[in-house]
Amino acid sequence: MSMRLPKGKSKVYRLLFCLLLFAYFPPALAVEEQSDVVFSPKLQKAYFEIQKLRLPAARELIDEERVVNAENPFIAYLDSYADLHYLLIAEDRSRYKVFTQQQEKRLDQVGRLSEKSPYKRLFQADIRLHSAFAKLKFGNEVSGSWEIIKSYRLLEDNRKKFPAFTPTLKSLGLLHVLIGSIPENYTWIAKILGLKGNITQGIRELREVVKEEPFFKQEAELIDLLLHAYTLQLSPEQQARIRQWPKEQPDNLLLHFFATTVLMKENRSEEASYFLAEAPVGKEYMPFPFLNYLRGEIALQRGDYEEALALYARFLKQYTGFNYIKDSYFKMFLCRWLTGRNQEAAGYIQKVTQTGSTIVEADQFAERIAKEFGEGKISPMQKVLYKARYATDGGYFQKAGELMKTVSEKSFGTTYEKAEFNYRMARILQKSGHINESMPFYDRSIALGQADAGAGGFAASSALQMGYIYQKKADNQRAVLYFKKAMSFKKHEYKNSIDNKARAALTELGQ
Repeated sequence: MSMRLPKGKSKVYRLLFCLLLFAYFPPALAVEEQSDVVFSPKLQKAYFEIQKLRLPAARELIDEERVVNAENPFIAYLDSYADLHYLLIAEDRSRYKVFTQQQEKRLDQVGRLSEKSPYKRLFQADIRLHSAFAKLKFGNEVSGSWEIIKSYRLLEDNRKKFPAFTPTLKSLGLLHVLIGSIPENYTWIAKILGLKGNITQGIRELREVVKEEPFFKQEAELIDLLLHAYTLQLSPEQQARIRQWPKEQPDNLLLHFFATTVLMKENRSEEASYFLAEAPVGKEYMPFPFLNYLRGEIALQRGDYEEALALYARFLKQYTGFNYIKDSYFKMFLCRWLTGRNQEAAGYIQKVTQTGSTIVEADQFAERIAKEFGEGKISPMQKVLYKARYATDGGYFQKAGELMKTVSEKSFGTTYEKAEFNYRMARILQKSGHINESMPFYDRSIALGQADAGAGGFAASSALQMGYIYQKKADNQRAVLYFKKAMSFKKHEYKNSIDNKARAALTELGQ
């Protein structure tokens, strides 16, 4: 027997200016109407199977329901939802092309819903968001950003028409946070396009969904945690939740992946290894070769270079996507170069410039270093900095500190290296709990970056961390100055992510 849900109280920025030409084109409206959405038990199960990355199992359930009622709009929604998860992980260009062709048909099917249904615009908006995130993943930034704008307008319209319909806030809350994080030099475009929102508002909306809507609770909570992990900052309670969640759902591959990546980001790679080891596998799940990349990262951080090289090689053999290829070959280069096996290392560094793409920051960094290495600009003295960097990333702070004791700023010949030395020292001290001792090293890195634009990435990262330090000290005036300074550095690999984090922090501070 089918049931209906109760109706209760869901790098995007840098090309937004290209969308001004399209700002006043309204979304197309369907003319035929059909009955409301049917949330059958099979489709409800499929929705949660997708969130576990059990995509083959989910598609089987959807196809069974398609035989019974092919016109049910929830089927079109779930088809889009499943495709998005597949594309974000597999990076399959042929499937992406099919996906973009199918999305308009899915929008047409959802568009036949009655104007009286609050699910009409919600599903239209979410399908457009699925398209947006896929397009951004595949490098189609203008088209993806335009999809976000259309989704935003549909959600705002739905909120006005159905103010008590809480599920709208699942996606609208996400967009309000993203809009609130837009770098300051793009906010004028958001205003012209009618995009409004802020971080506090968006988080409040997501948490209202978590509280009021059991069906959409998990998705809204995951969005909330993702935003805090990658744009804002996680509270101790949120960190505890990330650890507990996979234990509550041992069959959920997505939650194990999320816990792994967040713990690695928080410099807790040994703990992350537990969730990697416990990640479920089987024919019910989609292939996920990126997990071997993560295992390679942890082995590199530990200094287990043979194991790391084998894991990166396994990832590349299984992977059919286009991101993290340059980065993997660069890491394989390091596994040989850091151990003095220079001839073998040379073959891997050549692969960096010959393969992959430069969409993600890790690949951009790998490409630049490979070119500089070929030009003889990377000195052997940088080996200690690389070893210390990855040890710090993994949370092996004592090992990182011992490495850095073998050198000083005077050991390095270029401003870039000197800035990195100071940044690495600061990060080790900060992560080891010696906050005050870290601050002079951050300030020195900032000064070096201001003197030499080539060191701007370390300077920007240092300014961001100083902002966080002063924010925790409740010295908001100095925190604001450092966050603004972090955004002032130009043309470095991490500018988008640093600017987004700094902008989000300034918004929280009322700036």
